[in-house]
Amino acid sequence: MGKESYELLGLDEFATDEQVKARYEELKAKYNEEKWQDGEAGQNAARMLGKLDAAYEDIMSARHDQAQKEGNAGYEEVASAIRSGDLSRAQQLLDNFNERGAEWHYLQSVVFYKKNWMNESKKQLELAMQIDPSNEKYRTAYEKMKARAEYTNQTGGAPNTNPDPTPAEDNQMGGNWCSSCASACYTFLCVNCLFNLCCNCR
Repeated sequence: MGKESYELLGLDEFATDEQVKARYEELKAKYNEEKWQDGEAGQNAARMLGKLDAAYEDIMSARHDQAQKEGNAGYEEVASAIRSGDLSRAQQLLDNFNERGAEWHYLQSVVFYKKNWMNESKKQLELAMQIDPSNEKYRTAYEKMKARAEYTNQTGGAPNTNPDPTPAEDNQMGGNWCSSCASACYTFLCVNCLFNLCCNCR
């Protein structure tokens, strides 16, 4: 980011985005009026308009790149807190974000999932997919969460996971181990596996 860009706007690097935009619009209006003047004054105003647009684009582009870089580092810190099981720290870090994009909502979904807040987790995943509909990670997580919710609604809980129940267990559990139970259990485990490993799948 060139210092000259700020100097052209009469600002320094500590100016907020709002201040930069306001100054840019103020100067642009001024030069738009002056460019209709005759002679050198009009030509100078036209040149300044070009320089002004370039300076504004330079400043905002550099700021966007910096914010993205800081955001990625911040997301990794959140993911690290989730992996270590420190959900309070993860939530605190998420709350400190000013910009909340698709990855923010995804990580918030993971935190809610770890707390077993399934409805909240599902809503956050839906927001992540709305912002970034082409992201395969978000779609996969959502489909597996839906599968778990459907299974839970159908059975009211986890299946009997004993692969070789005794006859007495058959009577108590209402049947023996079958492919449907195995499939349902696999789906349940996949969801947990997905969210346990999600922060490593970058």
